[in-house]
Amino acid sequence: MAIKHGIWKVLGYEVRQVKQVTLDSEVELEEIIQSNPAILHDNWLIIGRQVLTDYNTYIDLLAIDNNGSIIIIELKKHKTNREVVAQGLDYASWIKTLSASRISAIYDDYVSKYYEERNSLEEEFYEKFRIQLEEESINNSHQIVIVASELDSSTERIVEYLSDSLIPINVVFFTVFEEDSTKYISRAWMIDPQETLENASTSVKDKEPWNGEYYVSFGEGSNRSWIDALKYGFISGGGGEWYSRTLNQLAIGDRIWVNIPKVGYVGVGIVTDTAKKADEVFFQENGGEKTIYQLSRNAKYHEEYLDDDDNAEFIVKVKWLKTEAANKAISEIGFFGNQNTVCKPRAAKWVHTINRLKDIWHID
Repeated sequence: MAIKHGIWKVLGYEVRQVKQVTLDSEVELEEIIQSNPAILHDNWLIIGRQVLTDYNTYIDLLAIDNNGSIIIIELKKHKTNREVVAQGLDYASWIKTLSASRISAIYDDYVSKYYEERNSLEEEFYEKFRIQLEEESINNSHQIVIVASELDSSTERIVEYLSDSLIPINVVFFTVFEEDSTKYISRAWMIDPQETLENASTSVKDKEPWNGEYYVSFGEGSNRSWIDALKYGFISGGGGEWYSRTLNQLAIGDRIWVNIPKVGYVGVGIVTDTAKKADEVFFQENGGEKTIYQLSRNAKYHEEYLDDDDNAEFIVKVKWLKTEAANKAISEIGFFGNQNTVCKPRAAKWVHTINRLKDIWHID
């Protein structure tokens, strides 16, 4: 259940509550989200607005994340609490049927209506996420997000039940405040967005109980080096909160299986320390302690964000049990893959992947 928000302005030792107001219309909130999708999630790209379905109904907003997952964003507007949930589920049943070409056509229609300069979906996706959009990844999963100022307790229980049943649905609550003609918006998620993303990662029929093994995506490149990770014993993520915050799921003693996207699996190890900013992690070298910035000649580790906690690189120390060089990575058809830096997969494909890697690497 969302917590009721309040804002107070601090004036010395006195505080003054900022007045809560409403937006002039739901359209205003829709326009704000369209122009600033980061107020919902900084890893979403808006690809449609007032999208006409095959059933002559309109989806308020559509977005895509860097996994290719489609996000249905539905504002409560004048609908009843239960109507907006039912409508979101109805829209999801339609979205599920759409091909990559239909999704691309929705995007083309969207940008032709709202923007003078137009990039293709592939170009805009790369501009946003700095990775290539692959056709087979588009709409492999979807999520339902309801935007509301409040819901009744019965509807919240319905949403929680659906989420617990692995349906990727969530509610984001917005509260608007105003002082001196300036408006402020606060946001609260009903359910951790990471949980919704994990529910969306595979179909319900393909889900199994989590086997206790963590998946890690190691984004090797100019800001991260697998050679360094092998030598010093760590994994890392950064360049945005979406990439680094999932590292916080890991605790000392957890076992991780590391995949370099588009390359293959390169290691399995045991976590030996919790996530910390890269400049606060020290490694032994020639009898002294140094940070990765002092040690590495292979990658930058987002050094430009040292003073920016949201975008900084974070490191988790690891004791490797088995590793491979990138050019000897293990990759097979049917292996699990995901763009999340860390996740707890519940897909049958993940169980298959772990069992194969255990056989190949002789890991118990």
